Amino acid sequence: MTETPPAPVFAEPWHAQVFALTVHLHDRGLFTWPDWAARFGAELARAGLSKELDGGDDYFTAWLAALEGLLVQDAEVAPEAVEEMRSAWERAYLATPHGDPVKLA
Repeated sequence: MTETPPAPVFAEPWHAQVFALTVHLHDRGLFTWPDWAARFGAELARAGLSKELDGGDDYFTAWLAALEGLLVQDAEVAPEAVEEMRSAWERAYLATPHGDPVKLA
């Protein structure tokens, strides 16, 4: 009997990446988990995500917005630095062939 492989935990690679980045930054002491949870909850409410969330793009877009806001406010990262990194990731993502890992220059 052939077993069905388990479904992926994350729908998209970037969902896993932003999740892992959040955990890494927390582990490095940039913010506390209660601060993260409060910020993320507020971002979900601000975004008006009242439908059932299934871990799709709208959920992780709110996740990313919460992380960026937390970094600027609590970790004292310059907003320009956050935007610069976001732009660098976008350029790298768009220049990467499908299926290849995204690498920043």
